[in-house]
Amino acid sequence: MPTHDPVLIDRLDDIAVVRLDRPAAMNAVDAALRAALTAQLGALDADPAVHAIVLTGSGERAFCGGQDLDESATIDTSTLAGWLHRQHAMYQAVRDVTKPLVAALNGTAVGAGFQMALMCDLRVAHPTLRMGQPEVKAGLASIVGSYLMSLQIGHSLNQQLSLTGELITGERAHALGLVNDLVAADQVLPRALERARALAALPGAALRTTKQRFRERTQAGFEEACSAGIRYQLECYATGEPQRAMREFLARRSTPDTSNTSKD
Repeated sequence: MPTHDPVLIDRLDDIAVVRLDRPAAMNAVDAALRAALTAQLGALDADPAVHAIVLTGSGERAFCGGQDLDESATIDTSTLAGWLHRQHAMYQAVRDVTKPLVAALNGTAVGAGFQMALMCDLRVAHPTLRMGQPEVKAGLASIVGSYLMSLQIGHSLNQQLSLTGELITGERAHALGLVNDLVAADQVLPRALERARALAALPGAALRTTKQRFRERTQAGFEEACSAGIRYQLECYATGEPQRAMREFLARRSTPDTSNTSKD
């Protein structure tokens, strides 16, 4: 039987819509999605027929619910560094896209999903979706996400969101500047496509080099955060707290009427 492709591509003239397609798992990131997204973004960026990219999720519940906890639960201190290196390679693939990249946040964007959204050029959301960095609630340090938030919001609010793990609504995210456009839920993708087409119509070299400069200014900080993330997550895993939090979450999920949300 053919295997399910966790990343789908739709071509709308010169715009490519990249859709994370694991709706039953809230489009959470696992090995297959990680590899497919990394490869697809590189291929689309190299395709001269593609002038802009929109990144979104399948279904109405989630853009991306973070790391897949079924996969995360198999990680220990001996495999953590390699796992995080692969995760950061996916993040780098998002950062390395030279063409306009717009996030259409159709639903929950937490952990890894929130971080990927912050790495896009623009973000479109609806008022009631939930987004943020819940890592501390899963026994994990909030490192890469906190760095990415530091590029968007002030230190005090970054501390609050990183230390509490609380989620905010799309409406609140828009007020804080984390979201560029706030629209009705059924208008998220159309508005993201509108933004992508407008960016694609701009002079290509000017847009590409402006993006390049933003990437150059933040690359050292991003790499340092990724390295620090490995160091601090190893310390967290050594306590057993992340493993315990994941086991408890998976146990709750296996009972009736529980959410399937994954967190980074």
